[in-house]
Amino acid sequence: MAEIIEENKSVAPSNFIHDFIDKDLEDGVYSRVQTRFPPEPNGYLHIGHAKAICINFATAKKYNGICNLRLDDTNPSKEDMEYVDAIKEDIEWLGFKWNDCFYASSYFDFIYECAVKLIEMGKAFVCDLTADEMREYRGTLTEPGKESPYRNRSIEENLDLFRRMTAGEFPDGARVLRAKIDMASPNINMRDPVIYRIAHVSHHQTGDKWCVYPMYDFAHPLSDAAEKVTHSLCSLEFENHRPLYDWFLKELGLEEAPRQIEFARLNLNYSLTSKRKCLALVNEGIVSGWNDPRMATLSGMRRRGYPAEAIRDFCSKIGVSKAYSVVDYGLLESCVRDNLNQNAPRAMAVLRPLKVVIDNYPEGQTEIIEVENNPDKPELGKRQVTFSRNLYVEQDDFMIEPVKKYFRLFPGNEVRLKSAYFITCNSYETDEDGNVTCLHCTYDPESRGGESPDGRKVKGTLHWVSADDCVKAEVRLYDRLFNAENPSDESKGSFKDNLNPESLVVLTDSVLEGGLKDIKEGDTFQFMRQGYFCVDKDSTPDKIVINRTVGLNSSWKPAK
Repeated sequence: MAEIIEENKSVAPSNFIHDFIDKDLEDGVYSRVQTRFPPEPNGYLHIGHAKAICINFATAKKYNGICNLRLDDTNPSKEDMEYVDAIKEDIEWLGFKWNDCFYASSYFDFIYECAVKLIEMGKAFVCDLTADEMREYRGTLTEPGKESPYRNRSIEENLDLFRRMTAGEFPDGARVLRAKIDMASPNINMRDPVIYRIAHVSHHQTGDKWCVYPMYDFAHPLSDAAEKVTHSLCSLEFENHRPLYDWFLKELGLEEAPRQIEFARLNLNYSLTSKRKCLALVNEGIVSGWNDPRMATLSGMRRRGYPAEAIRDFCSKIGVSKAYSVVDYGLLESCVRDNLNQNAPRAMAVLRPLKVVIDNYPEGQTEIIEVENNPDKPELGKRQVTFSRNLYVEQDDFMIEPVKKYFRLFPGNEVRLKSAYFITCNSYETDEDGNVTCLHCTYDPESRGGESPDGRKVKGTLHWVSADDCVKAEVRLYDRLFNAENPSDESKGSFKDNLNPESLVVLTDSVLEGGLKDIKEGDTFQFMRQGYFCVDKDSTPDKIVINRTVGLNSSWKPAK
């Protein structure tokens, strides 16, 4: 963990959050720094969470403090241990390690005692209004709300009703516990918010011990206080909730109360991070799961081949601010591309094979060609690939009637095969539908290594794979899942109306150079002229499955 942060020092530059913390330390408000990352286990972490993770962990690291993981499990009807396990795996993959792992449910006894204390102080009451009635009573941004007719129940009656709620005497939705604050407050969050509701649901941590559960706005500050968090860093949508956060801490007299500081959340175009909508994509089979490589989840990006370091670099580049902004997906892809360009070994793969027969190459003969592993890193040396009479090239590397400035194969044209020989196309074969099925070429034996002894120039250089020593693979060409810059824009219809129909193209007949026969899940490569790819988890020794991570250059344009 420490090593990762030190290598990526830009993760924790000075920013307005650190300015607040510096002032708190200087004024003696706090003598230490403790943060936390508190996701709700109701879905998988996404790219927006990556920013929050980097901010919380890097801030703690900068001040020699600690950062805990806390699973905010206050809504058991939507939570699952699958999500808990996935959250832990994603954080560790991203390169961070929490000091301790806690659950909000671990504090349910403490939170319940705080609710009882508010009742005893006359600061909370049991309300029988329905959810619809509470909305009607709440008022608007320009009009004050109305007090509940149950607001002035006696402390004794409220204590009795709350204990009966806890004992399971009432059905879901029959009653709630509300804080008694100010129904005329300009901040609607302060208008007697609900702090406990009835939910006869088994909890993944506490089982059937409870049938009342605290609301997030109540559990969050109390959990922070119980853990002795000093700085509660959260996204900007919680700014209007801060007065309520502070009210609970003040009224309950909790010492060394945490300070909440908000930052702008990460909004990435052409992507979807709403857990509700992501769950719909999964449940309706639009994607293969939360880890589908087209999803903006961290598990999806990991499966697609995005390096964790590239995601941390991306979060560093977008910085920390309070201003709302939308980040272009191309910046994330650029960070991925830059990282893989330095770290991914090179290889040759033909995605849509077209057979080539070199008629003047001896039948049955093969030879070893040495190819650079990375032209930018000569220290990585070379690898050996097999060359033979029968090869494969890409289908789009041949045209019967070439367009202007087309320098690849066409009848009568000569090209260079990467690190091998010059070949000239002499003829081609077609099937009954007119599709080209095979090229017949001749090679220049004196051009081994891709250089001609007479100095003639060849403009086109093609990658290739030997048909006698190739590895078959299924290649999945992933693209952005949505065509719309803001797929959640309901003015343009449902987010499902903005799906990119070409977000996944599966090629079942691709071939790889023979040295890749033993590749395993997670291995990454730059395929010459194609882009960056990784081995998918579906891959087996009998069937290699490859995912496209990102192209060599950004040429993506949304469909119109």
